[in-house]
Amino acid sequence: MILLMLIPPFVVGVPLVVLTIKRREKGLLRIFLLTAGASLIGFPVFAALHNLFYGLAEMVDIVILERILEFLHAAFFCIAVIVCPAGFLVGLVGSIVLIVRKRRARDRLETKGEDSDAL
Repeated sequence: MILLMLIPPFVVGVPLVVLTIKRREKGLLRIFLLTAGASLIGFPVFAALHNLFYGLAEMVDIVILERILEFLHAAFFCIAVIVCPAGFLVGLVGSIVLIVRKRRARDRLETKGEDSDAL
């Protein structure tokens, strides 16, 4: 059941990254789209790694190895819960801002073109 909840971000993230690379977007828009896609892909990956290392830490009786595995599961948890959503939010907002700016600039050029035709 828990694994089913992790599938949708992955399913959206992979096509976003692939299409961004295939379209050969340039500049900041490419970076923002790749950041959003990588964050969507990273969330389920890091959540699964967190669960894996947590389970291994519970099974191991060697103290040093147990501490290393506990550190890894805590680190992957923080990445999945804090870094990936923040990266997605930055990528999403940045992409929206750039797309809106492009659209406004294009509309201004069209408006200037219509004004010069009227003269």
